[in-house]
Amino acid sequence: MAKPTMGELQEQAHDVGHDYAKGSPHIQHHSIRQKVVAEIHRVLSGILDRNGRCRVLELGAGHGTFTEHLVATGAEVEVTEMSAPSAAALRRRFRHNPQVTVVEDREGTAVLDGPALDAVVAISVLHHIPDYLGTVERLIGRIAPGGAFLTFQDPLWYPRRSKMSMSIDRNAYMLWRIGQGGLRSGAATRIRRLRGIYDESKAADMAEYHVVRQGVDEEALRALFADGFQQTNLHRYWSTQSGLLQAFGERLAPPSTFGCVAELRR
Repeated sequence: MAKPTMGELQEQAHDVGHDYAKGSPHIQHHSIRQKVVAEIHRVLSGILDRNGRCRVLELGAGHGTFTEHLVATGAEVEVTEMSAPSAAALRRRFRHNPQVTVVEDREGTAVLDGPALDAVVAISVLHHIPDYLGTVERLIGRIAPGGAFLTFQDPLWYPRRSKMSMSIDRNAYMLWRIGQGGLRSGAATRIRRLRGIYDESKAADMAEYHVVRQGVDEEALRALFADGFQQTNLHRYWSTQSGLLQAFGERLAPPSTFGCVAELRR
């Protein structure tokens, strides 16, 4: 039997009825969400002021939480989703808005080439993509001079983090996970990960692809952006699922997550 493609695994993980907000700190927690929204409005408003137009590609839009904010800036937005049910939900949500085009991109390749863009937005997306650096490089090639690339909510590269950082992060997740039900399947997934075993047929192992390749290399990503943009800012911050532990971690825990905002495409 052929192993499932990444698109099929993502659809298993994000099927009909999937709640994107559950377990998504960037959607649940005001402090993180506002950080992302503020950068979206700042960067896209700047492009609109300079050009009078802003053509945006949003990768993996989920159910459109941040699409609403992209549209609110006045941008023309093309949103993509690997999951067919999620793409259908996006079409329903924005069916009366001519500024939004929805693309069902089962393998994540449909938008690597195409007409010029003024911005690419990837929120909680890059860690799902096996060759994220190659994908980002291809997408940079579509961005017009003066344009931008915004990424947020990807896990910092594990080998660069301290043992304490990794321990606090994983323990915070486990404390949250205990209250979510499905403990048997969750425990089985955890045991496989501790043993370094990843089942390529299981969405639980492959959809969150960063656990396979140890996070996302934020410094490699920043270097890639530095080659193509005049300005690149890396934002490291704490992020976890529990609201209580999020509030605690923002004051005391080391960063676990990052965003990168590249502006003024050369």
